Amino acid sequence: MIVTERNEIVYDVVVVGAGAAGVGVAVALKHAGIENFVVCERHTVGASFVSWPAETRFITPSYPTNSIGMLDLNSIAIGTSPAFSLEVEHPTGEEYAMYLRVVAQFFGLPVRPNTDVVRVAKVDDGFHIDTPDETLRAKHVIWAAGEFQYPRLNGFVGSELCRHTATIASYDELEGDDFIVVGGYESGVDVAYHLARRGKRVRVFDKNRPWVDESSDPSVALSPFTLERVRDNRFFKQVELYPYMPIESVTRVDDTYEVTARDGNRFQTRVQPLFAGGFEGSQKLVADLFERREDGSLLLSEHDESTIVPGVFLCGPAVRHDKQVFCFIFKYRQRFAVVAKAIATSLGLTAEALEAYRSWGMYLDDLSNCGEECVC
Repeated sequence: MIVTERNEIVYDVVVVGAGAAGVGVAVALKHAGIENFVVCERHTVGASFVSWPAETRFITPSYPTNSIGMLDLNSIAIGTSPAFSLEVEHPTGEEYAMYLRVVAQFFGLPVRPNTDVVRVAKVDDGFHIDTPDETLRAKHVIWAAGEFQYPRLNGFVGSELCRHTATIASYDELEGDDFIVVGGYESGVDVAYHLARRGKRVRVFDKNRPWVDESSDPSVALSPFTLERVRDNRFFKQVELYPYMPIESVTRVDDTYEVTARDGNRFQTRVQPLFAGGFEGSQKLVADLFERREDGSLLLSEHDESTIVPGVFLCGPAVRHDKQVFCFIFKYRQRFAVVAKAIATSLGLTAEALEAYRSWGMYLDDLSNCGEECVC
């Protein structure tokens, strides 16, 4: 550990975020032989998952690690399995947060809860990581923070009149019998399914038709878990699906909401419309440290490092390479060892323990080892 003349600690690595990405890459740092690091978490370990609606479950199934080296799809560390620990196939958000807390405790990760990182700046040959209370110093930064803590609240005129599905603690709290849901991907179908089970009428509007998409990429098409629920008899009776129906605006007059589609069709309800509009992501807080791709996402090197500010890395669902979208845990966890090895190498460590990641389908080398078939 390096201590400056002013008794400031200089960490080898500061990891920002203690969700699935932050905890997973921190474990990989441990395996790489890196001990001088800290994980800064805005709230507590797994906070994004705790905020899920109580009824929402993982769409990817968990299954215990087996003898042929296949990781549980929702595992973030070798030798661990949410299915084994929790004894459930599709964990709730609260259950998965419990798994993350157990992993962090088992590996002795140096997590600092309630530490909100508000700025990361390159200074000389290191980084200053600003929090409301202090400034940390580090040689490297891994940004693995809050992709799902910033609900997207815009998209059409009057979207602020809607309630974002991410703000729902439980579907039981929703009053009314006639719901409109804007957005028909996973979260939109999830809320429609649970409301249908409660005998509510639901109309779901989407600019595309994800419930019949023929793509095999789970980043594009609905998951089998979700499609099974679309075929549920209660869903069929209570839910109306409106494909290719982008919403133009939402207005309110007295106690009635009017939802206007781009084609001019209008729909009314006395219940506040629900907006399943996705999330902004936290990478905007460090966007100045990265170049941008044509699609607006952050441009990364083959080691998931900034191409213009060496030493800052990205982990989590915002990682993109070519046409590959690493938005699921079983996708982006394959990049943990890549980042850990790159940092260990820069620190003069051999990172021999990371070789074990090869046999578990987690890759150490560049993207030539990670074709589209291994992430979809």
